[in-house]
Amino acid sequence: MMASDRIEELKNAALSAVRDAGTTADLEGVRVRFLGRSAELTGIKKGIGNLSPDERKEVGRSANLASREIEGALAERTEALAAAERGARLQREAVDVTLPGVPFPGGHLHPSQRIIDEVVDFFVGLGYGVAEGPEAETDYYNFTALGIPPGHPARTMQDTFFLDEGLVLRTHTSPVQVRTMLSQEPPVYVVCPGRTYRRDSDPTHTPMFHQIEGLAVDRGLTLGHLKGTLAAMARHVFGEEVAVRLRPSYFQFTEPSVELDVSCFRCGGSDPNCKICKGAGWLEMLGAGMVDPDVLEGAGYDSEEYTGFAFGMGPDRMAMAKYGIPDLRLFFEGDLRFLRQF
Repeated sequence: MMASDRIEELKNAALSAVRDAGTTADLEGVRVRFLGRSAELTGIKKGIGNLSPDERKEVGRSANLASREIEGALAERTEALAAAERGARLQREAVDVTLPGVPFPGGHLHPSQRIIDEVVDFFVGLGYGVAEGPEAETDYYNFTALGIPPGHPARTMQDTFFLDEGLVLRTHTSPVQVRTMLSQEPPVYVVCPGRTYRRDSDPTHTPMFHQIEGLAVDRGLTLGHLKGTLAAMARHVFGEEVAVRLRPSYFQFTEPSVELDVSCFRCGGSDPNCKICKGAGWLEMLGAGMVDPDVLEGAGYDSEEYTGFAFGMGPDRMAMAKYGIPDLRLFFEGDLRFLRQF
């Protein structure tokens, strides 16, 4: 059989296959079979150089014309089938906006965020503002302005993460209180939630944790105002029956300083096997105190005219107590089975 006759047969077979193809995938198969690198027509083209000059001209012309005709038929048929497939897909994927919505399970707030929201909502209800500040702080705002100068032993209690250029990852949100006092005149009533950092890691400590601190500066504030405020906050978070007590303590930026305990909201001290208070009846909850006059003076306030109180609490540990969570590290593992309990 003459090469030109074989080319004509291949062309007719290819055109017939193009017409019979039902999908673009079928057309791709036709293209590979008749125009691919291993196709017979491609082999004929590669062998043209071995033919005589007269045959070479005739076979080359026939092969090129056949290839172009097949390619044209493929392009035309591909465009038609692609449009049909696109229309069918759009019809299948069409959304009927009149159908009722598909219920989607609601998310779950992190237990720490639940406590933060409850505490902040309480203080906003009292008229406090919410203040925030940088997490990478200067040494001055994080330590010195709070009565903890370089070399002070209290810095060892807050062993933390130091950065370049004299910056430190803040160990508490107290620097926000200092920045607030430096930016406005009294009276001042603010609550300062945020992330803080210390080099700790065990079942009750993590390198990053949350803290909520508060500051009130006004004329005539006393320790009685502090206790009443914190007692009302504890009842808001833990229930109306909870009681509070103050114990003497020490903080560098308050004088006098106290620790606040709340009565066990699970057993009230009546169960020696209680997993929350371990039979003690009380839960240590936060530190507080009257703002040291030196801190007030450092912010430009007249400590003879104004007094203030400050407090700081850890919502992570409050959540541990309220929800009976044994290990603080569970809060930061991102396990949905843990979060869905709340």
